[in-house]
Amino acid sequence: MRKTQLNHNTIASLVDLPHDREVLVARWQELYGTEPPRKASQKLLIRAVVYRMQEQAKEGLKPVTRRFLEQIAKGDADGKKKIEPPISIKPGTRLLREWHGITYEITVLNDGVQFKGRQYRSLSEVARAITGVRWSGPLFFGLKKKSEKKQEKE
Repeated sequence: MRKTQLNHNTIASLVDLPHDREVLVARWQELYGTEPPRKASQKLLIRAVVYRMQEQAKEGLKPVTRRFLEQIAKGDADGKKKIEPPISIKPGTRLLREWHGITYEITVLNDGVQFKGRQYRSLSEVARAITGVRWSGPLFFGLKKKSEKKQEKE
């Protein structure tokens, strides 16, 4: 994918284009390599052209976003309805989990998590410290749901 120089002036110049459909259609063809839909409105053409320019400037979608969209497309083809987006937890977030009547607090750090004043590499390490057995940390802390098959067995 060709990297396009993108700045505020470039986008502004597109938005301020004279309402000349031919210019927008030519830009669409250059960016997408196809003809735009015949009945596409001026606003849609502008938005699609600006979106494609941004996409090229940023070198496409992040891999996690691409995988998520692929899951949605696959799920839709399989007749599945709901796919949850991946959870992103920012540093400073506090997680609380009650286990056998005791509430545990974890703080998310840039490079791991903190539990009882000690730094751990992952939530799974903390889950193991709490329970004494191997657990999926995201599952233990409620950030991930059990798969449908496992839920049906229970």
